[in-house]
Amino acid sequence: MSENSAILVAGGTGTRMNTEIPKQFLLLAGEPVLMHSIRIFHRFDQGMQLIVTLPEPHISFWEQLCRDHNFLIPHQLVKGGDTRFHSVRNALGHIGGKGLVAIHDGVRPLVSAGTLSRTFEEAEKSGNAIPVIRMQESIRETGASGSHEVGRENLRIVQTPQVFRKELIKKAYELATHENFTDDATVLETLGERIHLVEGNPENIKITRPADLRCAEAILGYSAQKD
Repeated sequence: MSENSAILVAGGTGTRMNTEIPKQFLLLAGEPVLMHSIRIFHRFDQGMQLIVTLPEPHISFWEQLCRDHNFLIPHQLVKGGDTRFHSVRNALGHIGGKGLVAIHDGVRPLVSAGTLSRTFEEAEKSGNAIPVIRMQESIRETGASGSHEVGRENLRIVQTPQVFRKELIKKAYELATHENFTDDATVLETLGERIHLVEGNPENIKITRPADLRCAEAILGYSAQKD
């Protein structure tokens, strides 16, 4: 059986979606967004331990959604914390053994199998891996004196899943002295570890606004036509 695990963090609210329903529960092609995300990892490795972190008030609602949609992929629910940092740390306490753990935003339902393969393969070799994509737009940095162009050649947009050797990321979270981290790789960097980058996939968007949901619907529809 696989020793690998995946933590899907799903602590969002509906604020930026202008809805009372948390974004991870909104329907995408007839199913809640979170179900799509879980299914991608299950298809990648059916023996993988799957853990989903949810705010405690959302757990019963999610369990009802699973019954309504006959969603039978095994996964463990873990109560989330006040911040994403606390949610991930809570979930890490539920994984054991050796192997790798992927930490993924539950509202990224379009990560490709290729991105998963690249991150797990690099993490197996180097201890960690995160998917990134190149900047396509021009960017400017603003300040008190105005704004100026920033070269984009060396800039990358960070995605998830971020994959780590279990013992390394658990140690990093245990020793962290503050909680204001932008992502899990930044937590690992506090141990002095070098972060290894792999190619992500542009479709791997994070659904936070209504336009993102419409975009995801279009991508899924296009993929279905190709199949």
